[in-house]
Amino acid sequence: MRDVLIDPLMNLDSYKKLNESIVKKEFPIMIHGLIEENILHLAYALNRHLDRQIIVITAEETNARKLAEDIRAMSSHADVEYFPKKEMIFYDIEALSNQTTHERLRILYRLVNNEKIILTLSAQSLFDIIIKREVFENTTITLDLNSTVELNSLQNKLVQMGYERVNLVEGKGQFSIRGGIVDVYSPNYSNPLRIELFDDEIDSIRYFDVLSQRTINNLEKIQIIPSKEIILSKSQKKNIAENLKKDLSKYTSKSKNLRISEIALNKFNPIIESLNENNDLANLDLILPYIDENIKGNLADYFDLDSIVLIDEIKSIEEKIKVNKDISNSNLLELFETGEVLQTHLNLSCDYSKFVKVLKDKNIITKSFFLKPDDDFPPKAIYQISAKQASFYANNFNFFVEDLKRYMYRGYKTLIFSGTIERANRLKTQLNDASINVTLIGDENNLIQSSQVFIIPRSLEKGFEYENAKFTLISDKDILGNNKRAKKARKKKTKSSDAISLGDLNEGDYVVHENHGIGQYLGIVQLDVDGVKKDYLSIAYRGKDKLYLPIEQMNMIQKYVGNDANLPKVNSLDSIEWVKKRNKTKKAIEEMAKDLVELYAKRENIEGYAFSPDTPWQKEFEDSFPYEETEGQLRAIEEIKADMEKKRPMDRLLCGDVGYGKTEVALRAAFKAVMDGKQVAILVPTTILAQQHYNTAIERFSDFPVKIGILSRFSSTKTIQNTLSMIRKGSVDIVIGTHRLLSKDVVFKDLGLLIIDEEQRFGVKHKEALKKLKENVDCLTLSATPIPRTLNMSLIGIRDMSIIDEPPEERYPVQTYVSELNKSLIREAILKEVSRGGQVYYVYNRVESIDKMAYELEQLVPEASFSVAHGQMTERQLENVMIDFINNEVDVLVCTTIIETGMDIQNVNTIIIHDADKFGLSQLYQLRGRVGRTNRLAYAYLMYQRDKVLSEVAQKRLKAIKDFTEFGAGFKIAMRDLEIRGAGNLLGLSQHGHIENIGYDLYIKYLQEAVQRVRGVNVIEKIDTTVDLKLDAYISSFYIEEEEQRIEIYRKISSVENKEDIEELTDELIDRFGDIPKPVLNLMTISYIRYLASKNNIISIQQIDRGIKVNFVNANNISLDIISFLTDKYKNNILFSLTKDANITIRLKNDILNATLELIEIIDMLNNNQKIAEEVII
Repeated sequence: MRDVLIDPLMNLDSYKKLNESIVKKEFPIMIHGLIEENILHLAYALNRHLDRQIIVITAEETNARKLAEDIRAMSSHADVEYFPKKEMIFYDIEALSNQTTHERLRILYRLVNNEKIILTLSAQSLFDIIIKREVFENTTITLDLNSTVELNSLQNKLVQMGYERVNLVEGKGQFSIRGGIVDVYSPNYSNPLRIELFDDEIDSIRYFDVLSQRTINNLEKIQIIPSKEIILSKSQKKNIAENLKKDLSKYTSKSKNLRISEIALNKFNPIIESLNENNDLANLDLILPYIDENIKGNLADYFDLDSIVLIDEIKSIEEKIKVNKDISNSNLLELFETGEVLQTHLNLSCDYSKFVKVLKDKNIITKSFFLKPDDDFPPKAIYQISAKQASFYANNFNFFVEDLKRYMYRGYKTLIFSGTIERANRLKTQLNDASINVTLIGDENNLIQSSQVFIIPRSLEKGFEYENAKFTLISDKDILGNNKRAKKARKKKTKSSDAISLGDLNEGDYVVHENHGIGQYLGIVQLDVDGVKKDYLSIAYRGKDKLYLPIEQMNMIQKYVGNDANLPKVNSLDSIEWVKKRNKTKKAIEEMAKDLVELYAKRENIEGYAFSPDTPWQKEFEDSFPYEETEGQLRAIEEIKADMEKKRPMDRLLCGDVGYGKTEVALRAAFKAVMDGKQVAILVPTTILAQQHYNTAIERFSDFPVKIGILSRFSSTKTIQNTLSMIRKGSVDIVIGTHRLLSKDVVFKDLGLLIIDEEQRFGVKHKEALKKLKENVDCLTLSATPIPRTLNMSLIGIRDMSIIDEPPEERYPVQTYVSELNKSLIREAILKEVSRGGQVYYVYNRVESIDKMAYELEQLVPEASFSVAHGQMTERQLENVMIDFINNEVDVLVCTTIIETGMDIQNVNTIIIHDADKFGLSQLYQLRGRVGRTNRLAYAYLMYQRDKVLSEVAQKRLKAIKDFTEFGAGFKIAMRDLEIRGAGNLLGLSQHGHIENIGYDLYIKYLQEAVQRVRGVNVIEKIDTTVDLKLDAYISSFYIEEEEQRIEIYRKISSVENKEDIEELTDELIDRFGDIPKPVLNLMTISYIRYLASKNNIISIQQIDRGIKVNFVNANNISLDIISFLTDKYKNNILFSLTKDANITIRLKNDILNATLELIEIIDMLNNNQKIAEEVII
């Protein structure tokens, strides 16, 4: 095995002796002399060299996570996992996010299979109560193509394993059954599984895609693992309930405080009742100490027999465990005194002796810098592997070159980590120019010789040196002062679409019919007309009006999407009111489209400045960005640069959520402008944002000679006057400011680029000043509100837009809890965040009582400091509060939804939302998005009033919020609401009103048509063809049980436009639901006939006695070619009517459906040939 990272280390005598001791099983072993940075290198070396499982235990949770990230970044060969610690919560939580649970279960599965991974964890994780290894193994379901499955038995077992039965599998821990098809998403797989049965035999097993629900590839064997960490049988639940009841009785009989007793009774009685009824609990932490010992396990049980447990700084671990025990005991005692836990819960706290006990029989290596053997793990062998930190050059390249020459002279093997291939190539050129011969290697499969220097495009956090081995590893951070991670392979992103469709249509939702207006959807009804069964959408209009819309005409309606705060006004069927409103909106859209096209054309003809191609400094600046860019960022950067290099002035909108990396994109554009000697103005709506942008710019441009100025209220008069003078002289390159930048005394010497952040937040007066400033300079506008993809597509060619629609890779999911308002939980949440140096948002949306709320919180958590922020404060008051908060002078900000947009304070990683049921889903989504902006674990607590009966809407809202990952319906609804808001912001206030009037989808349809018309494209009104054939055409509930999925498939059927669509849909139906019944096949063919007929100006197709009648818009639609061809084909069986009611009547003997399809296809073919002939003549 060749590995350039570890070969020199393996040649050390001390490492060879260490290896001998491991082979002889002389454990415990002690290693001293290694520095903190070496633990990752040693773990990797042992794993690669010995091909064993390596368990690395650290004192701090953050160290364990970072260690895994660093090992992964260091080597492409590293197979490393981080086992996250369980967050214990002793409150009555109704819902909590389970990403961490599923991640832990996935890793347990790998350990059970004895995979040779490196596992990093904190010592505290060893105290977590989890499913016993034997129970995990015995519960895991193994299936292959030879297995037989009894469906009811499988369903019951999945439920017992913690899986939730749903209609559509969208997330881990879910399963669905449709006839003989079982979909299940086991935590150990990156895609869900589809098992198709033939009777009780497995016909096929395959992966499928969550978004499309289509098969990815076939499998021969699968293992379905538990979906929760504790599995309880009915009898075990009863035992727990019995012990809880005894404990509760003791507690209430001893308690002298009736109120506290009542809290305990109200909390634990429902839990006891739920357990007795064999129900699952949302929060198992409350019953952990009552679980039988024979089903409880710990992580150490899962370690491989020959695994090596590498303990990093044992004394630090011992101290940390003692501190955690004291904190835990104190917290549990406080909870005990307030009725939140009972006597048995007090036993949950763990001490150091348990840590020693669970690891006593393991293959232990303790690593310590000092030579001080541990009494609990007395070493049988002690080895010194000395290492020291590499020098830190902080961008002093000459110093770095001198050191390299010294290393080469002394025969050192030197390995430089460049982070990226781009940095590697540049560094190689620079070193070659400095007369140092270096070799660029693509991976670790190389051998390095004495006095050689290798560069590898991998990442290392900090470099280190083994003097005895004459081996040094230097990181890009050591050289440049920052490091950049090697690019990870990103998961292929499914093509984005707008967030919501008719597949999300539920009874009671509002829909828009283009001809009849807004009505309320009542569901699918099946009607039997003359012995023929068909499905119809039932839609209620004002009064008692009802419309039964044939299901194949489903594309005539859209789900109404407007402002979720206002319900739309339902129309009467065929009302004049709707026609007037629709026509008024159409006219307004036409005018807006005309204005936009004219504005775009005018801008195209203005001569601006064409920026030069990228300079080497541009490349260097971009490469100094310490994070991996997202695909959206890279795409946006390319689009903006291409615009800047054109002669006409750029006017581009850049959309993306806060924290998605818009600022970095803007700064790269700014740098490009500065490289051409142009000035850049960055205009922001608030002083706080100006300061944030200024701080970011100062940091990013620190290594380059770029002069940055700021104009805001925080600048002194003298500073402002000095900055204004420098702007006039051109000695300031980039100036950042609020609307102060628009003042008449701000005169640029040579402004080349204007960057506007959140333009919609500026007033009318400021927008007028902006217009003048924008006239012949490049302009980039940033928006934090997402824009619907359909709107973006509609405006192609009249509005240049770039969209960043994916968050940075490093982010961790926000741990979300839904709970009744609980003071103890609030206190614990605040203290937990503050104790780790973080800050908290407490969202309270009632201005009149917000000060009282802040006072109550101060009394509840006197250890923390509080401030209040709301929209009724003066701008100056609000800015002062926010600056104090940004500067970390305040722990908790009690605020209204004022933090919903714009703020990006990375130190805030806990948000508590008071009365969460009163917020819209989009608000909850955006509020929760204020935390979790770094690679630190973040928490969101959504609370509602205790004992309050929630409305059905509020209950649905809170249920949706717990699924707020990208697969959740809540996410889609929230995103759609935000997109509509974004559409309103982009198109202006007046257009927002029109969107409200007719709904978003119909608005977009009219906008697309208007843009085409203004550009001179002939827009043909689509004919609403009816097809009336006496055939059963519907999807039965036996085939697709859930109405939501039936609507989704109906929608797809109504959208077919060619035979490829039918084939695609046929494959999907067979894949997802099994063999297709005849009425569904009929429906698909009828839908295709309807599409072709509409395209060929056919109003209706009717089945008549012994044939069909095809009615056209007028006689001009029946060409001589059609008459000639059809007469030859059908002879005496055809009759043409070329009067006002133009039609063709044909006598048909049998198979009415295929005969009709053949006829319409012939008409379509003849019309297409005619069009081609006409185009050739032209």
